[in-house]
Amino acid sequence: MHNHSESKFLTERQSRIGEFLFTLKVVKEFIKGFRTLHFVGPCVAVFGSARFKEDHHYYQLGREVGANVSRLGFTVMTGGGPGVMEAANRGAKEVGGFSVGCNIILPREQQPNKYLDKMVEFHHFFVRKVLMFKYSYAFVVLPGGVGTIDEMFEALTLIQTKKVGDFPVVLMGKHYWQPVIDQLKVFDEHKTALRSELDSLLITDSLDEMTEYLRVKAIERFKLTKAMKFNRSKWFLED
Repeated sequence: MHNHSESKFLTERQSRIGEFLFTLKVVKEFIKGFRTLHFVGPCVAVFGSARFKEDHHYYQLGREVGANVSRLGFTVMTGGGPGVMEAANRGAKEVGGFSVGCNIILPREQQPNKYLDKMVEFHHFFVRKVLMFKYSYAFVVLPGGVGTIDEMFEALTLIQTKKVGDFPVVLMGKHYWQPVIDQLKVFDEHKTALRSELDSLLITDSLDEMTEYLRVKAIERFKLTKAMKFNRSKWFLED
């Protein structure tokens, strides 16, 4: 069932107790996300549209992206839904990799796909987004719509403002992303976002180029040659 607490919070004035209770719900979602994702290892987040079907070439591209990312030793993390997200999770599973989904609860479109080793569901977009960024060392953006653009620019904003490390961001599909490429040139022309501030951004059609970029800019830069391991704690009921 769709939860309307976020829309109510953002559009209506609440009592102090109402806002406090909403905050507790958000904290609960964060804790659930931390417990689920803490042990999944270094991730690459793959973003893209939920609307591409299995016979679409962008679905097949997502499948290959998931496989290549997995072969590098990363966990493939997506929004957990259909379309490109399913494709990337599927590609990871097909080569024996680990696949994680951060699914948002919506009235339509966003049902968890069947290629997930672990899945956590969220009512709030902002909680989901924070956790996807927290556990990722790189971001691969395939063709998508408003939500995909939002995630892409969130990644670039965090990198530009130094809120996170200089993580690589790869846009797959030069033709599809041409308007974004043009807009980035406008930003640079007007000095609102310098191209030098976005050195971590690669725009390509090549899976090989993407894979090598992730190897150099993520694995080598952040010394991820060995999977990070965390000790589970009985105090937190972790098994």
